Amino acid sequence: MNGAQPGLGAAHASSGAAILDVIRAAGTISRVELTRATGLTAATVSTVVRRLIDEGLVVEAGRAESTGGKPRMLLRLDPYARYAVGVHLDHAGITYVIANLGGAVVARWRRPGAGADDPRDVVARIAAEIATTVTRTGIDPALVLGVGVVSPGPISMTTGMTLTPPVMQHWAEFPLAAAIGDATGLPVLLDNDATAAAVGEYWSGGVATGAACATLYMGTGIGAGIVVDGTVYRGRSSNAGEIGHVCVALDGPECWCGSRGCVEAFAGPAAVVAQARAAGVVLPGRGVSEDFAALARAAARGEAEPMRLLRASAEYLGVAAQTLANVLDLDLVVLTGPSFALAGSLYLPVVQERLARSFFARGAHPVRVTISTHASEAAAVGGAALVLQSELAPRQAGTRMVVEALTELPTGA
Repeated sequence: MNGAQPGLGAAHASSGAAILDVIRAAGTISRVELTRATGLTAATVSTVVRRLIDEGLVVEAGRAESTGGKPRMLLRLDPYARYAVGVHLDHAGITYVIANLGGAVVARWRRPGAGADDPRDVVARIAAEIATTVTRTGIDPALVLGVGVVSPGPISMTTGMTLTPPVMQHWAEFPLAAAIGDATGLPVLLDNDATAAAVGEYWSGGVATGAACATLYMGTGIGAGIVVDGTVYRGRSSNAGEIGHVCVALDGPECWCGSRGCVEAFAGPAAVVAQARAAGVVLPGRGVSEDFAALARAAARGEAEPMRLLRASAEYLGVAAQTLANVLDLDLVVLTGPSFALAGSLYLPVVQERLARSFFARGAHPVRVTISTHASEAAAVGGAALVLQSELAPRQAGTRMVVEALTELPTGA
C-alpha cells in the first residue's frame, strides 16, 4: 500500500482524485483496499473506479493471490493514458522531460540556456522543442495535459519571476506562463525549481504517502520544497522553502537577494566557485555550473583544496537541513538538483551526520537523508508532475496556478 492512510480522500479535491492518487502510490491495489485507504464508501469507490476505467486512466491488472475466498481484482494506472511536459528554465541550460501518467520519464533532453537572449525568443524555442519532441516520440498531442514550467524563485503566477539572480535580470516581471501558454496552446503551470522537485519526488514514488519530507535543492542556488502527507506547502505566494536565504551570519557577505549572510552566499555553487578561485584553484572558466562540476570531480579524486571547500559548503547545507527538520519535524530529506547530482556523495554524509547529532527531536525519531534518483533533472521532472497532480489528483490545500487553456483538455483530464 506504500503508506496510504485511512481518510486520505479528505485531502483531495474530489473522490476521483483521491482514488487515482492512492492507485498511483500503491502500484496495484484492490477495490476493497481502496475503500480502506481512502475512507470512502464501497459504493463510491466502485462508481469512481468504473468511471476511471471508462476514461482509460485505470485498468484491471489481474487478480491477487487467494487468501481463502475469491481472489480480488487488482487495479493500476495505465501509464500511457496521459502525458505532461516539464521545462526547467535556467541561465545555464533548459532541461525538458515528457513524463507519463505514472511519473516515468519517456523523453528527456537539454538545450542551451536562456543566456542573454530576449525572453520572447527563448519562449519560441521552448514551444518549438516541445512540439518537435512530442511528434518524434509518437505521443498523441491530445493526451498531453499541459506544461509545467520551472525556474528559480521567487515566482508570481501572474508576472513570472519577480526577483531573479543577476544573470537573469531581464526575465524579471516577464509573463512567463502566459507567454508559453500562447506559444504552445497548452495549459501551463509555473513554479519554482525546489517546490517542483518536491512534487516530482512524491509523484514518481520517491516519497511515501504520510511522510513529512523536504527536498533540499541545489542548482545554481539553494532552495527547498516541502511535502507533508502528499500535499505541498507553498506559503502565501507559493514561495515557501527559500532556505538558501536564511541568514547564518549577521555581518556575512551580501547576497543577490538583498540580504546578508545567507546560506547561499556562503555555500551555493557560485560562492564555492568564487572561494576556489580566491584559493588559486584552476577552473575551466565556462560558467558556475561547469566550474562547480570541475571542483566536484577534483574533490572526488581526493584533491585537498576542492575537498575542503565542498566540505565547508556541506556543513552549511547541514545547517539548512537541520533548520528545515527542526521547524517542520521532518522524517525525510532528499538532496536533489544538478549540483547534488554532481557532488551529492560528498554532501550526503555531512548532512546525515549533522541531523543525527543535532536534530531537535532525534530522541523521538531519526531523519533519513537520501539523494534523488533523478537529481540532475529533478526540476523538469517536477514540472511534469505538477501538471499530472494538478489535473488528475488535485489536493484541497494545494495552490493551482493555471493559465487558461487555449485548447480543450482530453476527456477525463
